[in-house]
Formats: sequence, C-alpha cells, structure tokens
Amino acid sequence: MAVDPRQILGAFLTISMFAMLGNMIKRDHFDAYKMSLQMQSGVRLKKFEENKVSAITLLSKGPWNVDSQQLKQCWTKPVSKDTEPSKGFIVFSLTNGPDHHVSQLADAVVIARYVNATLVLPDIRGSEPGQKRIFQDMYDVDKFMRSLDGVITIVKELPPEVTSRSPAVVRVPNGASEDFIVKKIEPIFRAKGYLRLSTYFPSVNLKLREKQNADLASTTCLAMFGSLELKPEIQELVDMMAGSLRTLNQKSNGCFVAIDLRTDVLEKKICKQNGFKKRKSCYNAQEIAEFLKKRGFDGNTTIYLTQTWWHESLNFFREIFPNTYIKKGAFLKAGSSDLQRAIDFYICSQSDAFVPAFTGLFYGHVAGRRIASGRTQILVPSSPSPDFLSSFVSKKNHLAYSCYC
Repeated sequence: MAVDPRQILGAFLTISMFAMLGNMIKRDHFDAYKMSLQMQSGVRLKKFEENKVSAITLLSKGPWNVDSQQLKQCWTKPVSKDTEPSKGFIVFSLTNGPDHHVSQLADAVVIARYVNATLVLPDIRGSEPGQKRIFQDMYDVDKFMRSLDGVITIVKELPPEVTSRSPAVVRVPNGASEDFIVKKIEPIFRAKGYLRLSTYFPSVNLKLREKQNADLASTTCLAMFGSLELKPEIQELVDMMAGSLRTLNQKSNGCFVAIDLRTDVLEKKICKQNGFKKRKSCYNAQEIAEFLKKRGFDGNTTIYLTQTWWHESLNFFREIFPNTYIKKGAFLKAGSSDLQRAIDFYICSQSDAFVPAFTGLFYGHVAGRRIASGRTQILVPSSPSPDFLSSFVSKKNHLAYSCYC
C-alpha cells in the first residue's frame, strides 16, 4: 500500500513532540525514528546532510533566489561589568510564544545592564493558567548564560533571603527608551532593589530604541541575535524536520517554502485593504496560493504551513500545491503549544523562502533572524518592491539592519 509522505511527516512530528514533553527527551527517540522514516519513504536524511552545499546551489533555479552574502556584525560585545557589584535583582517571565520571548528577553537584559541588576533566569508561562516550565525546558541555558557573561550577572534562582520579599512590579513597553528606564524604572529599582518586569506591546516595534547610546545598542543586538537558542534536543528536531521537508519531494530541488498561515488568526483579523496604498493587512490561503503561482512556484514546490489542524479553507491551496505539509495537532492536547510555536518559528527562520500571511512579531522576528543569516527571500503579497520585502522589515524600520550591515 502506498504511503502518503505527508502522513509520514505528520506522524514524525507527533511522535517527536510527545517525546519532548515533560522534559524527557532522549536522543534515541530521534535516531530510531530517523531510521524508520528512511525505511518507509525512501528519504535519505544522511544524503541531505552530506549535500547541504548542493541544495544552496539549486536555489538559483526557477523562482528561488540565491541567498545573498551574509551580512557582517556591526556591533561588538559590550564591555564587561564584572567588577561592579550588583544593586539588586530583576525577575520576569517569558509569555505568548517565542516571537514574544525574543523581545521580552531583550528588554530585560537591556534594563538589567542599565541599572546594574542581577537577572534571574526567567520561567516560561503557557497560555492557560498554571502552565509553567523552566527556561531550560525550551532554550539552551548554557548558551544563554555564556553569551551574556560579563554583560550582566545571571543567576538560575533567587537567593533565599530575597524569595520571602515581594518585588515591585513595573510594566514596561516593548523597546522602552533610555529615558523611560531612567525616569520610570531606575528610581523604583534603587528604592526596592527587587523588580518584576512585565513587558507589554503597545505596537509592533522592531526598531532600535531612539537615541540609544552605543552600549545599550550593542546589548540589544546581543540579546536579540546572539543569546537565545533552542535547547540542543529541540534544535535537532527542527533540523531533522527541515531535512525531511527538503528530501520528501525530489522535484523541489532540495528547497521548501515556509508560510506562517494560521486559520485561527485569520478568522480573528479583519483583512481590509488600505485604499490609499492598495494593500491588505493579511491574506488567506487562496490569495497566498495565487501569489506564489504568479511568482513562478509550480505544483512541485514543497511547502510547510504553520497551521496545526487541517482546515477546509486550505483545500484550494493543496489542489495547487499538493506537496503541502502541516503538523498533526494531537500533541496540543498535551499542552505543548509553546513548543509547537517554537518549532514553527525556527523552521520559518531557516526555510529557503518565507511567506507571512499577516504582519506581527512572529513575522518581524523571523525576518530578523533571516536577515542576520543572509536568508533574505521573504515574499510578502502586500509589497510592490522588487525584492518583495515589506516596509515592515525594511532597512529603515528593522533593527536587524542596525545590528548587521
């Protein structure tokens, strides 16, 4: 009986996600299933791993762009403050998925650096009350602490003499200016010595802070692009999934498109067209499919959608692009939506082309990682520019172009 490779990939994702839950990931879970996947579908992941360079060469064919030369780092690691004693502690939590985590972490690091506070490793809060996991369940704690060594002091938990106290809670707008830190945060920190930061997002802000001094600018770049990585076991899963997508369809030239398209988000958004600019704020599956056809992508293109459960509105899309893959949603029942979103985030960051169905932090931070790594094929239906980058991630508006040049 023929096996649909989309079912194999779906099973692979589901089994792997269950293996991760509860912080019980074992390396043999991946290796065993890797062998099983090869036997059932003829996929040769090892061959992919040995021929990464040839896959990049093939990008010049058809609608694929050869990745531009990787930009150079425009910042240097901030001067060490090891000799300055800490004046207190700052705690915070990561919430609302990896697209928010990046901004929340950068804000906390910048503030801790400015007021000379010890930063306590954050926990990760889920979307449901009571859902909480430790930082190292999702991210590489050694990489995080090592990258910021000397920049700020980081501890894994509060000392006993502090835990009995209640912190002063300070609401911080994402990308808070130096003036805000001086006037609204520093005085409270000096008086209390123990703060809990609560970052909110009045708007999607991916610019460097206005009138930011060079030290804080470098700290922002380091926190945004040089400190936060997935824990090795999860990163290995992402790499294996990306490898599978590159090899499941031999006619896709070893390339795939990742599309951030979620029907639950589209149902909440009102996709109105701006009459003056003739642009919409979001696009449905049919509009994206037609856009990709116009850009020269044919029916053999391998496509990954961030959608979790298959939705009838995607049927038209799969008729045009039959090699379309999604994750199976069974693992969401086990409360792993943050992990699922993290996988989407990092697959979109390393795909050969990326298409956002709507603007937002997910799009902005994926674009930032792609810009920093030289993966600049970001196709935006609303953009009239030749390279199809929208103004949202232009050199004027995106801090990635301030950190890499």
